[in-house]
Amino acid sequence: MQTRKQFLKNVGMIAAGASWLSVDQLAGFAMPAPKKSIYFDFHCHPGWSMTERNFAHNAETTQTVSDMKEGHLTGGFLALVADAPLIKPGPKGIIITRKYAPGDGWTEYKRQLQRLKEVFSQVGMPFSTDLNDLSVKSSGPIGYLAVEGGDFLDDQLERIEEAYLDGVRSIQLVHYAPNNLGDLQTSETTFNGLSAFGKGVVKKMNELGMAIDLAHASFQTTKDAANVTKAPIILSHSVLQMESDRPIALRAISKEHAKVVADTGGVIGAWPSGFNKSFDEYVDNIKRLVDVVGIDHVGIGTDMSANFQPVLTNYTQYPQVAEALKSKGLTSQEVDKIMGENARVVLGKIAKSRTKS
Repeated sequence: MQTRKQFLKNVGMIAAGASWLSVDQLAGFAMPAPKKSIYFDFHCHPGWSMTERNFAHNAETTQTVSDMKEGHLTGGFLALVADAPLIKPGPKGIIITRKYAPGDGWTEYKRQLQRLKEVFSQVGMPFSTDLNDLSVKSSGPIGYLAVEGGDFLDDQLERIEEAYLDGVRSIQLVHYAPNNLGDLQTSETTFNGLSAFGKGVVKKMNELGMAIDLAHASFQTTKDAANVTKAPIILSHSVLQMESDRPIALRAISKEHAKVVADTGGVIGAWPSGFNKSFDEYVDNIKRLVDVVGIDHVGIGTDMSANFQPVLTNYTQYPQVAEALKSKGLTSQEVDKIMGENARVVLGKIAKSRTKS
């Protein structure tokens, strides 16, 4: 090992032999570059159009990807919305308009999948099917395909394998429209947790090494999934409960709910929705989540560009989240974990679970 004396001597020799370099060049030669951090988004729909119920072929998507690059995003789960034709915004929340006829959910999934791949191919955003791809070496942003809601499966487990071959690496079991996988946070209880089909879905996703997302799922559904899974689960976008009269308070989770996810080794994406009163309160709520589940189990899940009254509206704000967390007393290492290192670790564990099945 090089001693301090030897190090100083070598630096002196370098400086003497490179006297023709400028001060800035010499400093860059002698000092290592700052460590690059991973920035990951557990849940997003960049360029999503509520009117088209799809990813838009327009300048907005191009701008969003440009913002991802400016905000140094390494990667994220780009989510199709499985129940998009079944829901619409209402004055007090999401309204369920109808149910799928057999086969319609799968047709809708294929329609959105084709559009997403076309749009992001045009704007030059690459996709990955390897959950181990996430690293500081990534030029970013890298997209991983996800589906929000298991409605497209039509009670057929083999559809999961087909989706896997399509490149999908995460399925959020439930969304707003009730389906046959389990109970939601925002509707009446049907199965008292995860259904028999839902348990089969969890097991199949374990076999394939896919990320099981419990966002929007009831506490009991989450507990049931945690009891069945052999790999960590994620909760891609949520927030800890506060006052019950806050906007979309039904989507907030209890401390016990959060701990169930963490106890599997999983990660919860802190959600910058209008549940938060401000960007500053959002940062405080990230810290609250860390206090409950520990620094290794918190990430970021923006829900961009389909969020409700977001307090984080643009990917260029990602570095601001990191700086705000540091200003509130977190160390650089702790901030790195929240911004993306925890995502890298949990996705790697999920990918490895495939070989153990």
